[in-house]
Formats: sequence, C-alpha cells, structure tokens
Amino acid sequence: QLQLVESGGGAVQAGGSLRLSCAVSGDPGSKYCLGWSRQAPGKEREGIAAIDSDGSTSYADSVKGRFTISQDNAENTVYLQMNSLEPEDTAMYYCASGDVWSCAQFRSFNAWDHWGQGTQVTVSS
Repeated sequence: QLQLVESGGGAVQAGGSLRLSCAVSGDPGSKYCLGWSRQAPGKEREGIAAIDSDGSTSYADSVKGRFTISQDNAENTVYLQMNSLEPEDTAMYYCASGDVWSCAQFRSFNAWDHWGQGTQVTVSS
C-alpha cells in the first residue's frame, strides 16, 4: 500500500512561487504515474500535472508554462514547482499515484489509485 504525504503549501501573494513536495513510501512498481491535482472550494478536483516512470510529463492548460512537475527517484519524492501564482490557483493540492495508464487520464479523479491528505495553497491578490 502506497502512502503519499504532501508538504510545502502556504500563503503567497500573486506573482509569487511555491514548491510542493510529495514523499512516496511503498513500491509504486516499475511502471507508474505520479501526479498533482487540486480542488478549490465548490469545485471538482482536477488533475493539473503528471509524470510517469520514464519522466514524461503532462500539464493542464491552466498551469502549462507556470508549473513544473519533477521527481527525485533517490528521495522517492515528486515535486510541483509553481511560479507566477494567481489567485485562481488557490486550492487544496493533492498528490496522487497510479499505474502508467493514469498519466493518459491524469485530469480525471478516477485515474488515480492512491491519494495524499492534501496541502493548502492560498494566493492573495
């Protein structure tokens, strides 16, 4: 059973940056997908970034060019570097894991097998 623990959330002004971390414990297998989703109050959870075991990445249009997903295999950690933050980025951010096929459907809640507890990001104008 995988466990995912997020950290790095906080409050920042518009235009600022944050880096989220997700520590992964357990064996994700040789072929896997890790990703980040977010959920704003009153809205559905949406996948925003994903990275597979080969290092291929995918992004939602809303964050493309501003956010970067990466992984450190030695540290079993996946990161989300968020730059040029906007008030619309305010949400609870969740780390998620799945098999390699999860990356093809990363925008969907049902793509993922395991979730972290989330970390709050608040961007003020």
